[in-house]
Amino acid sequence: MIRLFRSKILLSLTLVLSVLIIGVFGYRFLADFTWLDALYMTIITVTTVGYAEVQPLDTNAKIFTIILITASVFIIAFALSIITEYLLSRNSLQLLKKKKVENMINTLDKHVIVCGYGRNGMQAVERLRAYKKPFVIIEKDREVIEKFEEDLLFVEGDANEDETLKDAGIHRAQYLISALPDDAANLFVVLSARQLNKSLFIISRASHITTQKKLLLAGADKVIMPDKIGGDHMASLVVIPDLITFMDQLSIEGEHTTNLEEVAIEDFDSELNNSSLRDLDLRRKTGCTIIGYITPDGDYIINPEADLQLEPRSKVIVLGRPEQIRKLNQMFNIT
Repeated sequence: MIRLFRSKILLSLTLVLSVLIIGVFGYRFLADFTWLDALYMTIITVTTVGYAEVQPLDTNAKIFTIILITASVFIIAFALSIITEYLLSRNSLQLLKKKKVENMINTLDKHVIVCGYGRNGMQAVERLRAYKKPFVIIEKDREVIEKFEEDLLFVEGDANEDETLKDAGIHRAQYLISALPDDAANLFVVLSARQLNKSLFIISRASHITTQKKLLLAGADKVIMPDKIGGDHMASLVVIPDLITFMDQLSIEGEHTTNLEEVAIEDFDSELNNSSLRDLDLRRKTGCTIIGYITPDGDYIINPEADLQLEPRSKVIVLGRPEQIRKLNQMFNIT
């Protein structure tokens, strides 16, 4: 629809320009005016302002003026109607689009709110899409929103403001990722979000180690320092290059596939019943290997023993190739 209006606007502007060119050339050669006088006569004729003529017009020039006035009135009226219709339609489309976004956000539950769509925000969103986790992005840069709004769900506004967080459905959200480039801004977001939703799991970005403690005190559950992680990663490539390269392979996603999966014990349904890791027998059934166990208290056990008894509300971390992970998810209906 926008393209149709743009083509109409281009047509109307072309017609207006054509009238001006025809007018200038007509007065130049029919009335023998100078180029400047011809342009002057064309402008006052097309705009119908009624200024005096440069010099008396002969019969041919008068007929030409009548035709020019008649044509310009219709063409300018057409151009004005197209531009007005375009502006009104654009406002209507924006309102409809905004209403559609609001309705989509209102249907979200236990979703993720990503504050800021910069470099870190983009990486977070890419991973959330890979895991098909519902999310909404808060961004105040209109150009960024217009560039990506066809594929992503945006709330336009400042993440520091409570109303913006409410528009993003913070009361129903399960996670919030504050990926703003400024530590002070992230601190305000964490404070506001924690006040609005006490049970929200908040992850914040930090640039300075001194800010890390403040963010945790403000209510953040986890604080990530991208610069520190990047430096550690580069140093590790020097001291343990093969191991780091192998770990990087676990994160490679061709068609948004994954090699690691976190699975709640309850997802195994009937397989639980006082079972041990050995009884799950995931290696034989799916090809996946259990490399970690998370107790109900949040303790992490790396490479757990096969005889470890499974407890309710615990989780297992499994490793496998993409097709093995898919088999695991399909076998136990894990979404």
